[in-house]
Amino acid sequence: MRARIAAAAARLMAEDGIDDFALAKRKAARQLGAPQSEALPGNDEVETELRAYRALYQAEEHPERIAELRRIALDAMLAFERFNPYLTGAVLKGTAGPYAEIELQLFPESPKEVEIFLLERGMSFTTHEGRRFSGDRAHAMSVFSLTWQDAPLKLSVFDPRDERVALKTSQAGRVMDRAGVAEVGALVQETAPKR
Repeated sequence: MRARIAAAAARLMAEDGIDDFALAKRKAARQLGAPQSEALPGNDEVETELRAYRALYQAEEHPERIAELRRIALDAMLAFERFNPYLTGAVLKGTAGPYAEIELQLFPESPKEVEIFLLERGMSFTTHEGRRFSGDRAHAMSVFSLTWQDAPLKLSVFDPRDERVALKTSQAGRVMDRAGVAEVGALVQETAPKR
């Protein structure tokens, strides 16, 4: 049942654009009639199934979409370069769906600097508070959501001291992978269409 839930969650993520692993797993378990007590698969199991699904059913369009999202991410990173940007999340991993959010981590001297940067350029955005973890310590952050080149962009703004810390989405979760401008530039070059 665990493998079936992982496969169904991967299909939901690929076809319906769900980016939240927990939501996809719960929805898949419900669709399969799994009991509430059924142990759900881990995110890594769903991610493996998601990669396999996309390789089989979305072999052409998915790599093109990832390349486009990474190009847009690099453009945003260059625009926000003074805030030490890092790409993280599904776009970096290569598992992003068609409606995926580009996730950047920024480390300015003050979160106000990012807000002023956006306001000076007349960019509309929404903001809320969030948190990431390192060990047993929570790290508060401001989150700005906006649109960049017709793609949703989420800017997580941290204290500059957190740049050297391995951040996780939950206390027990895995460390989040992240890549700087140079690494993302290399990924964009690797996936650029051959002429």
